[in-house]
Amino acid sequence: MMQKDIQPKYEAVEVRCACGNTFKAGSVKDEIKIEICSECHPFYTGKQKNIEAGGRIDKFKKRFKMD
Repeated sequence: MMQKDIQPKYEAVEVRCACGNTFKAGSVKDEIKIEICSECHPFYTGKQKNIEAGGRIDKFKKRFKMD
């Protein structure tokens, strides 16, 4: 048999991002603060840069003379 009133309340709360964006989500907490969301994350905004770290591929090709 389940005990009554031992489960926390699951409610819709407002999530606030550091960029100022807010949205609703379900949680047992009163309020949620986050540092990064889908509105400001580089992957979702298209501002992500794929940078080759130090030309590793070119170094490898030169070292082993691959063309």
